[in-house]
Formats: sequence, structure tokens, C-alpha cells
Amino acid sequence: MKKLLSRFEEGWDKRSIVFTLFRLGCNLTRGFFHRIFFKSSKGWLLLVGKNALIRQSNYLSVGKEFIAEDHCEINCLSKRGIVFGDRVTIGKYALIRPTGMYGGEIGEGLKVGNNSNIGPFAYIGCSGYIEIGNNVMISPRVSIYAENHNFSSILEPMKDQGVTRQFVIIEDDCWITANSVILAGVRIGRGSIVAAGSVVTKDVPPYSIVGGVPAKVIGNRAEQFVNQ
Repeated sequence: MKKLLSRFEEGWDKRSIVFTLFRLGCNLTRGFFHRIFFKSSKGWLLLVGKNALIRQSNYLSVGKEFIAEDHCEINCLSKRGIVFGDRVTIGKYALIRPTGMYGGEIGEGLKVGNNSNIGPFAYIGCSGYIEIGNNVMISPRVSIYAENHNFSSILEPMKDQGVTRQFVIIEDDCWITANSVILAGVRIGRGSIVAAGSVVTKDVPPYSIVGGVPAKVIGNRAEQFVNQ
């Protein structure tokens, strides 16, 4: 709220401030309604946008100042639940899906640390367990998959061969930039950057900059810091 009021000093006109406060009030009202059904909630300031869908919310735990923006969809049915830390934001039209909507095996779930965000139009397929650390920035249209379809037999459709579920771990202070794809079984080390449009198929060392298809190390933030 203090940040919003400070907009007066940053060039915002009064009409824009009033409109923004009105929208916040609507989102706050929806947040109060939704939090009744959450498994747990630490704070009172929960903002839920227009047409945001939170399904099976009894599997959802949120920290302080949680924001679910307009039209996002969070499906919470999972073995370990969906757990968000403090000041987590889920962007517009983002989709979090651990379990299919119409049956099938229950997925593992998702944990997101403090001060992290999932950008607009992102897809988080957490049928295998996905853990995202603190201060992680996930840009628009990022996709993260924690399972792979099996395809060893050519005598039956791949669709009928099931899946292999794995983990995805993104450690603290990472930046996953727009249109990146993170595949199952990958750990992205602390402080790393994944360049736009990359496909990450193997582990990323801490403080690395990776890019390409498949993603390869193209820089190291620690070395750059030492050489400054």
C-alpha cells in the first residue's frame, strides 16, 4: 500500500490512482472469499484477479501478500499440495497443473519460495515435484515440465505408454526469461540466468548464464563479478 501511495510522487495522476485502488479493492474482496477455502494462509492481504480460477483450494497454502492475477488458473489437487511463500505473484493466464482435470494419477505438486513470481501465460506442469526458490523471476510464457511421455515401444501408441515423473528444482535468485522451456529432471543452480527461448535439458551450475536449444553455458556471473 505504501508503494501505491508513493505513485503520487512518481507522476501518476489522481484518476489513475483512484482506478487502481478500485481494482485492488475488487481483487482484495475476491481474495477474502477464496482464502476461506485455502488449506492455510498467513496474511490477510490476498489479491485474486478477475476470472482467476483456484481449483481444489483445500490443497493450497499461501504466505503473506499473495497475488493471483486475472484469468490465471491454479489446480491444486496434488500429493504434496501447492505451497506459496510470502509475496508470490501468479501472472495473468498462467496455468499451474499437477493433476489432470478429468481423472488420472494425482501429481506431486509445487513449492514456490518468498518474493518469487510466475509470469503471464506460463505453464507449470507439476505432476512431478517442482520446487522454486526465493527471489526467482519467471518471465512470460515460460514452460516447466516435470514429466516425460514414455515411447520405448513402437507397437502401441505413445499416448498409452504412460509417463515418467521427475523433479525440477530452481534454486534461489534465478531469472528464467521469456519463452524458455525447462524439462524434467533438471536443477538450475543459484543465481543463474536462462536466456530467452532456451530449452534446458540438463543441470545448470550456480551463477551460470545459459542459452540455446539445447541450452549451454554461455557465461558465468561469478567470474564477471570477480573481473569487475
